Amino acid sequence: MLDEFPQAVRSLAVPSERRLVHVCASAVADLLGEPGDRLLHWDLHYDNVLAGEREPWLAIDPEPLAGDPGFDLWPALDGRWDEVEATGDVTRAVLRRFDLLTETVGLDRQRAAGWTLARVLQNTLWDIEDGKTTLDPAQTALTTAILHRWE
Repeated sequence: MLDEFPQAVRSLAVPSERRLVHVCASAVADLLGEPGDRLLHWDLHYDNVLAGEREPWLAIDPEPLAGDPGFDLWPALDGRWDEVEATGDVTRAVLRRFDLLTETVGLDRQRAAGWTLARVLQNTLWDIEDGKTTLDPAQTALTTAILHRWE
């Protein structure tokens, strides 16, 4: 991602979005020395968690990846975005989700925030590859909120 980033970010039309993605790249650079070694689901969002009989909850449709557990938070933070917006305070709602997830899983919040910003960078690179020149407003709002835990 860091190799692709410098060229790709030039495609973003809004300077403040370019700066936001630069911060995401900085977070990735800070975490490169400790990439993590756990098996991640990589697509753990609300539609991929089902009530079960064998276990109370079952995670389905994994996209296995080795890494830091903080990298796996993005789908749960980004999912059901309409409910986040309906709270009237997006930053508070995002941080509540983030804090609940990191507390439940026992993650260091700053590291988890950094890995969440890595997912933003990944998504941005994919969007630019698809021809987009602006960030999705939900992604911008979520990123801005997560920066409260990373900085």
